[in-house]
Amino acid sequence: MNSRRLIPVLALLLTLSACATAENNYDPIEPVNRVTDKVNDTIDRVTLKPAAKGYSAVVPKPMRTAVTNFFDNATYLNTVLNDFLQGKGGQGFSDLSRFLINTTLGAGGFVDVASTMGLERHEEDFGQTLAIWGSDQGAYIIYPLLGPNSVRNTPDFVTATATDALFWASFVLAPQVTIPITVLKYVDKRANLLEASDMRDDLALDPYVFTREAWRQHREYKIYDGNPPPKKQSIDDGWQEDDWGPGEEAEPQAEP
Repeated sequence: MNSRRLIPVLALLLTLSACATAENNYDPIEPVNRVTDKVNDTIDRVTLKPAAKGYSAVVPKPMRTAVTNFFDNATYLNTVLNDFLQGKGGQGFSDLSRFLINTTLGAGGFVDVASTMGLERHEEDFGQTLAIWGSDQGAYIIYPLLGPNSVRNTPDFVTATATDALFWASFVLAPQVTIPITVLKYVDKRANLLEASDMRDDLALDPYVFTREAWRQHREYKIYDGNPPPKKQSIDDGWQEDDWGPGEEAEPQAEP
């Protein structure tokens, strides 16, 4: 990421972690979540993170990109399914075409041929579908080993697994093949998050809150396809410092 773009992103996330809204702050099992987060973080620091750093150091960037493309394509039918469940028929057929093209012309998904043909990549899941259907987000949950989630987003595990090509391949391929592939999948995923986790550790006053608010904002961004509605302004937003004359008593602006 460009360093100039990185600064405002970090500032935004740090602000969110410091002043979360009451709606986003719904975390009724926070004590349990914090313990789970601490355990997950400890396991990560002695297993996945070192493996991801070694993977990033040894494997050239083009090869890592190809691996990421492969795993993204293998799970892309989840996006296709939820396109249609959300009533996005045109996007659904576009994403189905993307999957078929990358699977065939893209050597099983290692090469993202579809993007060069103008077929944009989307990210849809059952959690977003439930949000569009009107389901509340529910409590924030940190699952052992799996990390941040919410009550509403939890059922996506079922649809994501059912549409994962590698899950079905595991029934016909030997464990000697599927186990290394699964390990590579999680190492590659962790490698793609190294920069984000390092920034959190270096800059966040409370890594737990930082992660929670960043995760929620990311989910909202995805639910609204990158265009979330503006937040409701507080009463303080009606005050304009420039309207206060010298020696005058400040008065709030009248609401429109």
